[in-house]
Amino acid sequence: MVSRSLKLMTLVLAAALALGGAASAKTLRVALHSDLKIVDPIWTTALITVNHGYMIYDTLFALDEKLAVKPQMVDRTETSADKLTWTFTLRDGLEWHDGAPVTAQDCVASLKRWGARDAMGQKLMSFVANLSAPDAKTIRMTLKEPYGLVLQTLAKPGASVPFMMPKRIAETDPQKQITEYVGSGPFVFKADEWRPGEKAVYLKNPKYKPRAEPPSGLAGGKVAKVDRVEWIWIADTQTQVNALINGEIDLIEAPPHDLIPLLAEDKNIELFVFNPAGRQNAIRFNVLHKPFDNPKVRLAVAYALNQKDLLDAVIGNPKWYVECKSLFPCGSPLQSTKGWDDKFTSDFAKARALLQEAGYDGTPVVLMQSTDIASLSNLAPVTKSLLEKAGFKVDLQAMDWQTLVTRRTKKDPPNAGGWSAFLTSWASVDILDPVAASFLNASCDKASFGWPCDAEMEKLRDAFAKETDSAKQKAIAEAVQLRLIEYPTHLQLGQYVQPQAFRKNVVGLLEAPSLALWNIEVK
Repeated sequence: MVSRSLKLMTLVLAAALALGGAASAKTLRVALHSDLKIVDPIWTTALITVNHGYMIYDTLFALDEKLAVKPQMVDRTETSADKLTWTFTLRDGLEWHDGAPVTAQDCVASLKRWGARDAMGQKLMSFVANLSAPDAKTIRMTLKEPYGLVLQTLAKPGASVPFMMPKRIAETDPQKQITEYVGSGPFVFKADEWRPGEKAVYLKNPKYKPRAEPPSGLAGGKVAKVDRVEWIWIADTQTQVNALINGEIDLIEAPPHDLIPLLAEDKNIELFVFNPAGRQNAIRFNVLHKPFDNPKVRLAVAYALNQKDLLDAVIGNPKWYVECKSLFPCGSPLQSTKGWDDKFTSDFAKARALLQEAGYDGTPVVLMQSTDIASLSNLAPVTKSLLEKAGFKVDLQAMDWQTLVTRRTKKDPPNAGGWSAFLTSWASVDILDPVAASFLNASCDKASFGWPCDAEMEKLRDAFAKETDSAKQKAIAEAVQLRLIEYPTHLQLGQYVQPQAFRKNVVGLLEAPSLALWNIEVK
């Protein structure tokens, strides 16, 4: 721990010197939940990369703090009487970080690349007959048939967010990572100062043109009020907390829950929950290979696990978590436990019976464990223990989160560098309905890692996308929840809230579905 603290102090000192003696410059120093190694927010759904995206990119629409859709880069929206043609006009004066004007052609290319990767984007694009830019400021989208989630999709707040990029970058193969990091957002990424494993640096974008409205959630005026933001990677959470208490950093995005009482006692520190809707834990299956190529084996996992043991392992205090068997977040309009009340009870006898019916042959489950994120690290060992009690063989493989994020894209067999399952979490706002929830995408090769393939699930997701009656939407969502029992793509493992900790000289934090670092001042 001593060596880590010394390393941090050296790093902070070097950062201060890098400011070149600009005493008046304001720097916000934050410790985030993970190291930044992947910087293409379309290629990966990793939360750290989403956070990076919000620093340097902007969006056509965004959600405010009440989760209402608001225009962001768009000035005007017009819809034809038959609801098939949508026309979006860009605001005046939008500019990329390299000085080029933002054009509708850039935005069309960005939407196409995002729509090729993201679950909600794929569903929207499957209804699009034509997407064009008739002039530099106009985006025109023509649908094959009415689609009830157009604006909700374009305002999607979490992975993958439809961030806008210059056309030359957005035309990158969606299956490959971009190599140029030019956005139009409130901060500019200093790629020359990016040191994976140490820090990432962002400078205020002096040419950013914020909206006139006050900031609200991810919408409104995104005014950068500090000159420089440094993401300082500190792997050890105790060292993060010590750094905040000592004034070496200003904010911790995800302090470990067991150290929150220590932070709450410090008169110089405040706690703040920027995303009160919280997060849902999940286990994701790889259906390409044994043993999880068999749906009945995957269902056995639902009987073997229980949410309380898992939540106790990483959150601890029930003040911050809730057991929730609903597929869609508890507290949201689509909340329901229909079909799931008898699961997540660690009914090992039922799990063993299912494994026998499925003809489970003892193929090991290669379970990836991320070791450097406090809210995830203990989930995998508890899962391993519960699965073994049910009769599974489990090969637990530890790695840092960024390695896991890269490895989960591999389709190789588990014994050849692939994987069987991993544990993660989603912001509740990312899984509010069957179309938004990426892990419900069961479109085979087009689905995200794990690659579930189920025509019935896709039929239900299509039906939800077309429906506008809330009661009928609820009925479809319950049908999705029941279908998940027959064809599990993942399992919901409870909800929790993550407070942030910051020094009291930091003001202006916003309540938002994702981390917003604009509007913040360092006094």
